[in-house]
Amino acid sequence: MATFVDRVVLQVAGGSGGHGAASIRREKFKPLAGPDGANGGRGGDVILEVNSSTTTLLAYHHRPHQRATGGGFGKGDMRHGARGEDLVLPVPDGTVVLDEDGTVLVDMIGIGTRFVAARGGSGGLGNAALASTQRKAPGFALLGEEGQERDLVLELKTVADVALVGFPSAGKSSLIAAMSAARPKIADYPFTTLVPNLGVVEADQFRYTVADVPGLIPGASQGKGLGLEFLRHIERCHVLVHVLDAAALESDRDPLSDLETIENELAIYADSLDEEAETRVPLMERPTVIVLNKTDLPDGTEMADMVRERLADRDVPVLDVSAISHKGLRELSFVLGELVDQARAALPEPEPAPIVLTPKAVDDKGFRVVTEQYDGGTAFRVQGDKPERWVRQTDFTNDEAVGYLADRLAKLGVEDQLYKAGAVPGSTVLIGPGDDAVVFDWEPTMVGGAELLLGRRGTDKRLEDTHRPTRDEKRADQRARTEARMNRIAAMDAERRSGHWADPASDDEAR
Repeated sequence: MATFVDRVVLQVAGGSGGHGAASIRREKFKPLAGPDGANGGRGGDVILEVNSSTTTLLAYHHRPHQRATGGGFGKGDMRHGARGEDLVLPVPDGTVVLDEDGTVLVDMIGIGTRFVAARGGSGGLGNAALASTQRKAPGFALLGEEGQERDLVLELKTVADVALVGFPSAGKSSLIAAMSAARPKIADYPFTTLVPNLGVVEADQFRYTVADVPGLIPGASQGKGLGLEFLRHIERCHVLVHVLDAAALESDRDPLSDLETIENELAIYADSLDEEAETRVPLMERPTVIVLNKTDLPDGTEMADMVRERLADRDVPVLDVSAISHKGLRELSFVLGELVDQARAALPEPEPAPIVLTPKAVDDKGFRVVTEQYDGGTAFRVQGDKPERWVRQTDFTNDEAVGYLADRLAKLGVEDQLYKAGAVPGSTVLIGPGDDAVVFDWEPTMVGGAELLLGRRGTDKRLEDTHRPTRDEKRADQRARTEARMNRIAAMDAERRSGHWADPASDDEAR
């Protein structure tokens, strides 16, 4: 059973927002005292957080689906729904988060670093929040939104100062066990180490971490052995240590050929690193130390003497050590400590992320109308954050809620854009992306005085009359109305005197 996983595909989903409530308050002697439906609660977020006690992604290998809790529903008497709890997922230090396309979203370094992987949906408004002077007692509420859902790729790149690289059975695990408190599995057969091991080395004023990278073989950069799976763990190191087996049992191997093979694999892998990784010191230009291990054995001592002069031409420290007898380990710990301190001092000062302001364009309406083919005919798709969100919040089983949506779309200017795009009453309109769009036959909103509309929609001859009557014109109009009223009274009096009584109701109908 696996105990270490450094790459997983994680499917995360934020909690859904709670629906708003449609309720009317009832009081004594006042059965309809106004709306009191409360809002639904917001759904919880899914958050990744770097945790010092987490060293593997194994938990998400077994449970790749993670969802936060949803928000509570709103209730009457202004009782708002509870907010959903955030789901905090611990990840190891050095975890890189990528989207489905391989784009790096965040590089999580440092204990306590957080990243919101999926946001919870907003809660729906209750009818109390929807009340206005025009709509005093709404008989509907808005629905809560679904939480964000997406697939993320998590890759663990070990955060270590020193990386031990070399062939299988070169003694890397024995070396890290001798220099630190780490206790990796050690045996006398190749590929004993199947996972990277971390150890902390303390030497006087120096303190740094060492990573034991599982054994590399020729072709590791193309996927052979375990190399390609674990080469990513050396990307962040400051110092490379080549551990060479000076007492190799194979007749076709020697420290020099081993060193050339490993350097070739590292060079191929370094060329494949992305630009972000190359903002650090290039992998092949980082400080290097060559360690001739197993020099406590006679064969190891002889081999070290043979290759030491040829290795001296590389102008890098070459040390004879023995993980068993602890020969040369103290000197090695100080050499590595000095190189790590120099590399840390050369690191650039961290710069705060620039604040990017993206103002809204002057002509940005917040949506757009595109024409496309749908069921063999022409359809008009409305795309935009606001229209799509409003559709998701609408309860289409409630006619009043549908009318409220129509009013919001008309106020936003969707109808005008549909007319400009060539839509006519009865045209197919879609709101939303892909197959999740809401489809309906469009009927324009009717306004009072529509019979006076001339030409294109929005023109009204009543709006073209800008004449304001003068005071004399107002007085003349008042005298005319008074004279007409007196004439009607005189006619009614004459009819009364002549004995003819008119029924006002029938008279009005005759007129």
